[in-house]
Amino acid sequence: MVYNKYGTTNVLNLKEIEIPTLKQNEVLVKIHAASVNYWDWDLLRGKPFLNRLGGLLKPKYKILGADIAGRIEAIGREVNHISVGDEVFGDISWCGWGGFAEYVSVNAEAFTLKPARMTFEARLLRYHKREF
Repeated sequence: MVYNKYGTTNVLNLKEIEIPTLKQNEVLVKIHAASVNYWDWDLLRGKPFLNRLGGLLKPKYKILGADIAGRIEAIGREVNHISVGDEVFGDISWCGWGGFAEYVSVNAEAFTLKPARMTFEARLLRYHKREF
């Protein structure tokens, strides 16, 4: 889901985009679960006004979504604490957003290994209960 202007859900569009390329300190994650939270809503609307820093007239980030869980598909050369195939979860708001996509490429430090016995969805649910 992408958006190019501030508004409500009517400005969101389902669009095919290319799989992002990796930087040396990043991982490519195939997203299996993402949660919607108040940050996404505030960024979508551009309200409060502080959310427009970095994008006064149009959004800086075209894809919302901060809290994700998925599987590592590729790793950059500087990444050594997780591997291809690992199941992970994390908050990517500090390194670029993009969780409402099929794939995201972000700083590897945003992720923690997901417990093997837990589903992707359950991990995000437990993550949010701890925050609130």
